[in-house]
Amino acid sequence: MKKKLLFVIESLTNAGAEKSLVTFLSILDYSKYEVDLQLFSYGGAFECYIPKEVNLLPPFDYTRFLGKNTVEQFLTFDFKKILSRWTYSVAIRLRKAWHSDKARLYWKYVSSCLPTNPTHYDVTIAYSQGIPTFYVAQKTIANKKMAWVNVGYKLTDINQYFQEPFYRKMDYIIPVSESAKSIFQQTFPQFSDKMIVIWDMLDAKIIQKLSYETPLTPLTSSVPNILTIARLNKFQKGYDISLEACKILKERKIEFQWYAIGQGPYRKEMEKFIHLHHLEDTFIFLGTTSNPYPYIKSCTLYVQTSRHEGFGLSIAEARILNKPIVTTEFDAVYNQIVPGKNGLVVPLENPVAVADAIERLLNDKKLYQSIVTYQQQEKKGNTEEIQKFYRLIEAP
Repeated sequence: MKKKLLFVIESLTNAGAEKSLVTFLSILDYSKYEVDLQLFSYGGAFECYIPKEVNLLPPFDYTRFLGKNTVEQFLTFDFKKILSRWTYSVAIRLRKAWHSDKARLYWKYVSSCLPTNPTHYDVTIAYSQGIPTFYVAQKTIANKKMAWVNVGYKLTDINQYFQEPFYRKMDYIIPVSESAKSIFQQTFPQFSDKMIVIWDMLDAKIIQKLSYETPLTPLTSSVPNILTIARLNKFQKGYDISLEACKILKERKIEFQWYAIGQGPYRKEMEKFIHLHHLEDTFIFLGTTSNPYPYIKSCTLYVQTSRHEGFGLSIAEARILNKPIVTTEFDAVYNQIVPGKNGLVVPLENPVAVADAIERLLNDKKLYQSIVTYQQQEKKGNTEEIQKFYRLIEAP
């Protein structure tokens, strides 16, 4: 008899955890497992890659409610949902909330509008921290519960206190790298015995196959192309560092174009910076795409200026497609990068160092080629990581 699993994630937009989950689901053994998937927001770019064997559960009534405009929401006369929606909105604006604050406030004001899933599952899996973890802990019925940790999870005291009871209900906590595990242990040392590292999974064959598709917006062939794939976020993803490095390179009269794949709340500020420093023809937004791999295949360099990453999935994808990498020294960077061998690592908060490393790779053809050669010989993909998941499911 097949075991019944439920995966929970906020959405399947173009981000690392979402890409990782789609890969995970694509290699899961459906002869042994029956799988449901619950989202909180629908219409993300990666939904088209959900395997046909996965049962995508319908939206919550509250999710449908959020899809209505303000007038339509009031005309529902569902005052519980209306009050939840507005108290949450006011709270995050008054407190200028970070992501972990938003998750806490969402659960405080909205969780009463979300029903408990009535199905009894063998295993329920929160595939990211925050709201999915709260939902799995409180709103699912299962023999086992798991929570993925996709980032270097540092929490303020209030969020640490709030989240502790949810993680206490988990049978396993799954960081995606040794670095993510170490940081989580510093936050919740009491849960060390529940922690099992399962690396973000990558199927090299699928990535290489998809890279041959034609991109919607071809990159220019007249100058070197720099590519960054990340949510448009200032603090974690460090796009402010990218923009400063871009400005420095342009002031040095370096010929290049820098493309960004992603969307997020920082875009308006980025556009102001781009306009102020006349970078409109140099730093180019590509929006989101369900298939970023043709862009990686076409680019000259892949650049990541993050301050924090649990693993760095886009870096791993660039390595699979043999693209030299420039990256900041975030928490988990040395889980992947061998400096000078498969990429260059520069200090955090240092746009000049980022610009220097990019210029060096563009000018030093011997170094560039040696990195490509090294990457061509690296092990590609890690789908065998799913065996760890199977062992946890099958354990007594």
